[in-house]
This record gives sequence, structure tokens and C-alpha cells, in this order.
Amino acid sequence: MQLYSSTFSSLENALQYASLRQKTISNNIANADTPNYKARDVRFKNLLQDSVQTEKTDPRHFDLSGTDGSGSSIVTKPGVTYNNNGNSVDIDTEMSNLASNQIYYESLIQLESGKLSSLLNVVKGGN
Repeated sequence: MQLYSSTFSSLENALQYASLRQKTISNNIANADTPNYKARDVRFKNLLQDSVQTEKTDPRHFDLSGTDGSGSSIVTKPGVTYNNNGNSVDIDTEMSNLASNQIYYESLIQLESGKLSSLLNVVKGGN
């Protein structure tokens, strides 16, 4: 079971990331016409990069403060162009991100389903 626990843990973290990103993108779409709303995104790579560049007592340590526990953080999108009302949501980009994230989420579900099927097959004795 130890072999599967790390796989399931990784898949769980990836699903949490995808879920948080889906909520964030949906929130951006819902606020597309809200004056002065700044589009947000979920970042994991930046958190990892920042952790590598900062000095730590142990190279395996990561600072996860201000995150959802999976290493993801919600940030205001940098370098965006604002509409006349101060809103920075680009609805075309957000819809594209929504579709891409949905495909990512579905692929994670299929991976987890396959792992569970394999585990069930082992428990049943390969029948």
C-alpha cells in the first residue's frame, strides 16, 4: 500500500490545485463586468521557484504560508491590461483557461480511477 499512498497523495494535491483554479477562473468570469476587479490566478510554480531561491535551513523545506495547503496560492495576475472601468478580466482568456483546466481535472480523475482499478484488481487476486 505504501507504493500507492504517494501516488494518491500527489493526485489529491493536483485535484485540489485544479479545483481551486476552477473556482478562481469562475470567479474571474463572474466579475468580468465589475468595476476595478483585478483578475486572479492560482500559482504553484512561482511558489516552488521562490522557495528554491530563498535561503532555508534545509533544502527540502518549503514555505507554504498563505496557501491552501497544496502549495498553491491565489495571486492577482501581473502585467494585465485594464479596461476603461479598471477591470482586468479578459473573458476570452478566462474561457480558454476554464476549458484547459477542465481537461486537466478530467485527466486527473481518469488517472485516479485507473490507480483504484489496479488496486482493486490486486485485492481481488487478479481476477
